[in-house]
Amino acid sequence: MSFTVIGAGVAGLCIATELVKRGAEVRLIDRAGEPGPHACSWWAGGMLAPYCEGETAPGIVVRHGLAAADWWEVHGAAVARGGSLAIALGRDRQELDRFARRTHENRFVAGEELAEIEPDLAGRFERALFFPSEAHLAPRQALSALSAGLRAKGVAITQEGVGSPGQVIDARGLSARDTLNDLRGVKGEMLLLSCPEITLSRPVRLLHPRIPIYLVPRGDGIYMLGATQIESSDRSRATARSVLELLSAAYALHPAFGEAEILEIGVDARPAFPDNVPRLRRVGGRLHANGLFRHGFLMAPALARMAADHLLMGATPELLQ
Repeated sequence: MSFTVIGAGVAGLCIATELVKRGAEVRLIDRAGEPGPHACSWWAGGMLAPYCEGETAPGIVVRHGLAAADWWEVHGAAVARGGSLAIALGRDRQELDRFARRTHENRFVAGEELAEIEPDLAGRFERALFFPSEAHLAPRQALSALSAGLRAKGVAITQEGVGSPGQVIDARGLSARDTLNDLRGVKGEMLLLSCPEITLSRPVRLLHPRIPIYLVPRGDGIYMLGATQIESSDRSRATARSVLELLSAAYALHPAFGEAEILEIGVDARPAFPDNVPRLRRVGGRLHANGLFRHGFLMAPALARMAADHLLMGATPELLQ
């Protein structure tokens, strides 16, 4: 069977990879070419943290997100399986208790155990919430791994195609609003920082009632700091207020971030449906795969598996609408 996948972001690459793995013939088209700053997934945190996301995400995201780390590892991504931490400043300690009540598979750590897990946070926080089974990856490396894997099997990303042989899978993200009327944009702003003075080994979430942040280590003293969540489709600029709030929160986490070098400032709009759950939807002869919201790397493998089950086996998967 032959398929044309439109869009080479995380959704399109995962679907193409899953179809090729099962023996299908695939054409992959993206007008911008290889993954890069134009793609929403380029700016992702890369946290494979289903239990943490369960604080606000529906149970379906937690259930299907549990398999994400294994899928990415099988397909060439460097997955770090050191767990994740949630912490709060003293004045916000109730936020940590609330987070613990709303999530699962975690335990409180303090004192020597916290110092062993993240030495540079020892003495700065009385306790933290540790999620030992969670993982993270570097999104740009993971996207490159999928792209390289597809090229090795004869599937290159082309910027245009002559016709669209076989079934078309539309994975254009927010650009698909021309067809999906209930798709909306949720703006995210984030920064890439260099701060070799501090060493963190796993994602750390600093909880705050208004502007929670996360820091994800990229290695060599590089960190992704994010992210705002604003109901807007604007993809053009980061505001001074957002950057100030993100940096202030990082400084509160550890003063060393006050001397960090800002390497990049990223802005994009995450595609989301009203319930923030991704969907497979047939419209006008196309199968749309969209709505990953802030769960791109966590939920794209599940969306890809379900798309392949539907297309190749006639299954009616849970995310098919």
